[in-house]
Amino acid sequence: MKINSSFLFRALQNRNYRLFFTGQGISLVGTWMQQVAMAWMIYRLSNSALMLGMVGFVSQIPAFLITPFAGIFADRYDRRKMLVITQTLAMTQALILAVLVLTKHITIPYIFILSVFLGVINSFDVPIRQAFTIDMIEKKEDLGNAIALNSSLFNVARLIGPSLAGFLIAWLGEGICFLVNTLSYVAVIVSLCLMIMPPFVRKLSEQHIFEEIKDGVVYSFGFMPIRVILLALAMVSLWATPAQLLMPVFARDIFHGGPKTLGILVAAAGMGALLGAVYLAQRKSVVGLGKIIVRATLLFGIAVIAFALSTIFWFSLGCIFLCGFGMMVQMAACNTILQTIVEENKRGRVMSMFTLAFMGTVPFGSLIGGSLAHKIGAPATLVFGGVCCILFGLMFARMLPRLRSEIHPIYLQKGILTV
Repeated sequence: MKINSSFLFRALQNRNYRLFFTGQGISLVGTWMQQVAMAWMIYRLSNSALMLGMVGFVSQIPAFLITPFAGIFADRYDRRKMLVITQTLAMTQALILAVLVLTKHITIPYIFILSVFLGVINSFDVPIRQAFTIDMIEKKEDLGNAIALNSSLFNVARLIGPSLAGFLIAWLGEGICFLVNTLSYVAVIVSLCLMIMPPFVRKLSEQHIFEEIKDGVVYSFGFMPIRVILLALAMVSLWATPAQLLMPVFARDIFHGGPKTLGILVAAAGMGALLGAVYLAQRKSVVGLGKIIVRATLLFGIAVIAFALSTIFWFSLGCIFLCGFGMMVQMAACNTILQTIVEENKRGRVMSMFTLAFMGTVPFGSLIGGSLAHKIGAPATLVFGGVCCILFGLMFARMLPRLRSEIHPIYLQKGILTV
């Protein structure tokens, strides 16, 4: 894979985005440390794959219920101020979790309550943050690069965070990971406060909030390219969830390891995802992303099946590396196309649908993954998911010619294509 370095970091020329990139990078390391520590702690306390699935379900079901409303907020109100609020609330959640664990008062019911709380916060934070990306970019042609760099940042953190978490859990326990995450939120909050933005002008609307939600849903699912891309994203997200959710089961029961093994597996997925994000970041244009979505979906499905059937740790690391690559390329390519073709006055609502496809499917993936693993085992669960992704990838390939014909006029209008 040839990397075009001249295009790789061009979005960082925008001051506000550069501030966000730095602060968010620090915060995401803490976020990944908390995720790995939480998964390990739940499995340690319960010894149950089903419990992993249940906590995953309650932590993500708010996204399914709340995200459409969050899209309205993203279209109506100051996105930067709302992000400061959501990040402050997430920091509070991490602090409460750290105190409970360090004082040895943590229980599964507390984990459920705090997981729901964070799920509600993220239901607002993610679509607002997605819509805010374009606000930070002065040169709109850098949008695709910014989205890919966001994905790169996410996965650099996924390399560093889980590795640190694995060693810290083995050395000091899970509580220190939650404390580090609490402190990491300071960086992104400060970066948001330092941004210089044009005065916010509130967008007044005569429509009732439910009418706006309806318009966003009708627009998103009434336009074939958006509908198909959202379905593609939802399919991979649905089956990527069990792969991530069941990682503690593979680490302990298949590879007979501990938290360090879990950290290495998650980091390997992060390395693959990072390479995928870098690959997309250096592309000059959104043209050709449809084919890339097909290939990435098929790659993900095949790699998940290979990982599920493997009992050789180093081979499994290679498989999970390809899983991360395929998932990230597919997700970032879908995001870039959506952000390119969406009408500006519906951006927040469409990005809420993006978040619903990406995060709203996670609770059901958690529930399905945990339940199936409890009945048929973790490996068989992932094989089934991989087969579903391969079948959908083939279906998407058949729909690709129509998708191109529908998007072609938009690309002509925006000057992306000339003929």
